[in-house]
Amino acid sequence: MKYLGAYMLATLGGNSDPSPADMEAILGSVGIEGDKDIIAKICEELKGKNVDDLIAAGKEKFAKTAAVAAVAAPAGGAAPTAAGGNAAAAPAAEAEAEKEEEEEDEDMGFSLFD
Repeated sequence: MKYLGAYMLATLGGNSDPSPADMEAILGSVGIEGDKDIIAKICEELKGKNVDDLIAAGKEKFAKTAAVAAVAAPAGGAAPTAAGGNAAAAPAAEAEAEKEEEEEDEDMGFSLFD
């Protein structure tokens, strides 16, 4: 993500075709020494492509994936109760899972530039 972030920052700054040196300068400005192979690969793959078009295409793909996951989630979540599971234990388990999820979401376990 940090490499794509650096690439997009360069394009936001007006550079329509960032070079590996441009990306290294951006990463270096926040104290990150980037992997030269990854930086070169990103520059090679994105050369001549419009970042706005790539983001729009990605949003479209993500929306399709999220819609499929939303349809599948209720069926998977209802199976234990429908199969004769303990209905009273389900809310307690859900509450515990939500509590753990909230604790994990505080810092999401990573930094943008780690």
